Amino acid sequence: MKRTRRHHSLEFKREAVALVQEQGYSYAAAGRSLGVSGALIGR
Repeated sequence: MKRTRRHHSLEFKREAVALVQEQGYSYAAAGRSLGVSGALIGR
């Protein structure tokens, strides 16, 4: 069974960056807040 890659909008990516850079969230906390893994935020 082939897995499909998730594609996130530019707005979603900007929100993730803002959580980490502007609000001081850790990658894990930002990921939980957005419903994705912390590793994805770090990438």
